[in-house]
Amino acid sequence: MTAAVAVDLGKTGCRAVLWDGAAGPAQEVHEVPGAPGLAAADGVAAARAAVRAAVLPLLQRRGVPGLASVCVGAAGAAAAPAAARELAALLLDDLPADEVAVTSDAVTAHAGALGGGTGVVLAIGTGSVAIGIGADGAYARVDGWGPWLGDEGGGAWIGAAGLRAALRAHDGRGAVTALLDAAVARFGDLDLLPAALGREGNPARTAASFAPDVARAAGEGDPVARAVLGDAATALGEAVLAAASRIGGDEPLPVTLTGGLTGLGEPLLAPLRRALAASPRPLSPRPPLGDPLEGARLLALDATAPHEPHVVRVRRTTPSPSVPTPPADPSALAQE
Repeated sequence: MTAAVAVDLGKTGCRAVLWDGAAGPAQEVHEVPGAPGLAAADGVAAARAAVRAAVLPLLQRRGVPGLASVCVGAAGAAAAPAAARELAALLLDDLPADEVAVTSDAVTAHAGALGGGTGVVLAIGTGSVAIGIGADGAYARVDGWGPWLGDEGGGAWIGAAGLRAALRAHDGRGAVTALLDAAVARFGDLDLLPAALGREGNPARTAASFAPDVARAAGEGDPVARAVLGDAATALGEAVLAAASRIGGDEPLPVTLTGGLTGLGEPLLAPLRRALAASPRPLSPRPPLGDPLEGARLLALDATAPHEPHVVRVRRTTPSPSVPTPPADPSALAQE
């Protein structure tokens, strides 16, 4: 049995892809809504429901009876290792796999971006984290502390900073900014904004939806929006430099950037490049070799990568179940 499933479980979306050793990788990536994170209240139940909803339709459509391994890169796994192990055990009950591995989505992003090699990967999506792995196996995780304590420079951070600027302008206590009109266009009456942020149960994801508006305003020259992205780039650059310092070494260090927030383009990337240029250690920026799904595939089938100390693996000791039929409402599993 050589088939494997890779899962990228973020706070915004959950993507899954099936690799079959005989037929090669499937072209189809199945995506469903994400989960708040393993460290959140009911985080394991929400993650379990999201993974099932993403994976089971793939198995049914491809007619795959069993899997060698499933690897899930999950937001919040680094901060909640017990929850990661619990999720792995539950998914082993749910899915016809010989083994389930769960690790941080930042670890799978690193493995995919650098092909399982060493260096620093800055993963920026709804949240943000820098992961460094050195030639001697040294490991550094910088930030990734969630929307209330960290994730500085990530999508939720940028969106919230932009909304705060919009509210200051709305109140008359801050500079005039195009972010005010952008916030009204996206969320409506700003007097109701606090309720709007929590309406869908994931305030960080809702705040992150405003990050593209901030980038758009910055690209059009709005000084307030440009300042927000400048601060974000400074925070992200500090995370990379801290990770590079902690893993040690003198040789030029591969550095790559991954995650959905790269789509904000030059309004964020230009000041980030300037921040990285201040590194006392030579950095070797390069495009990512693969995405977090590729990283999850690598870790699903290779337990010898330098990332292994940060992967939770649970192996099956009983017969594998058949592929179950997904419930009509997969989110109902979160109530179990």
